[in-house]
Amino acid sequence: MKIERLPLNALRAFAEATREGSFKAAATRLNVTPGAVSRQVKQLEGYLDTVLFERQPNGVRPTAKGQLLAQDIDAGLQRIADAVAALHTQSQVAFSLLISAPPSFSQLWLLPRLEDFETRGEQVAISVDASQSFSEPSWHEEGARLALRYGRAPWSGVKGVQLFEDVLIPVCSPNLLERSPISQPSDLLDHTLFEVSWRTQQRGGFPGWRDWFAAAGLTDASLSGLRHYSLYGLALDQTIAARGVMLASYPLVADRLESGVLACPFGDAYELASPFTYELVMPRHGTPPAGIDSFIDWLLATAKHFRQHKWPPHRPTSL
Repeated sequence: MKIERLPLNALRAFAEATREGSFKAAATRLNVTPGAVSRQVKQLEGYLDTVLFERQPNGVRPTAKGQLLAQDIDAGLQRIADAVAALHTQSQVAFSLLISAPPSFSQLWLLPRLEDFETRGEQVAISVDASQSFSEPSWHEEGARLALRYGRAPWSGVKGVQLFEDVLIPVCSPNLLERSPISQPSDLLDHTLFEVSWRTQQRGGFPGWRDWFAAAGLTDASLSGLRHYSLYGLALDQTIAARGVMLASYPLVADRLESGVLACPFGDAYELASPFTYELVMPRHGTPPAGIDSFIDWLLATAKHFRQHKWPPHRPTSL
């Protein structure tokens, strides 16, 4: 039977009367008169050429055929309600945002904080592309693609907003310190040293252990125990396992220092400023959609809070 021929209002009146066991109660739920419900039911019975209710002094009771019809109608109405609810939920996610960021920064700084934004009820569906490769940012009608980058500003052809500077510090496991205390820079030469070789197409290399020892006054230090890693996570795992000391980017280890998973053997001393910074990279021209704008505001506020409350208390020694 074609749906356009179905008496939909009569079917709904019948379903309500079946649930309520009364034309009067059904009328109240439908915001019509009991007479209107009665006429709708009679119309449906005539359409189907069958009796759907047993009329009683204190209400109505569906016949066997009426009960079967009521069950099918309820199931159909529930499917319609579910479809409407699903569509409503989808329409609430008004914007989509793709964030491209280095894997280390995504894992160790961004993702632990992203839940705070998501619990604010902003209608933005966020995806994170953890990649060292630069992804060109862009605005779209219903979203955007943004990049979080680590390198030397300014970035060509785009707009960059600094989140925070970088500081390089030696970190190790508290278990390693208990086993072999480190009180001065030369003590590090008795340990395996982990260093991350950052890949960058920008001019100027990333400072490493040799730069750190030079800034600490040990220009001729022999680094026979130096190990290079291309992935930050590998070096960090080795460090947490108490297998050596890592020269770490402070923003990437701040949470683990705070939790006690890592320790800084020299406290506030012997920090080295990096020439690289962490930046939010956006299109140079155009305006972000309102939903994306709320994410940008949140990110900048979160970075400001990090600088104010988790940053080392003094300026590090510059290169």
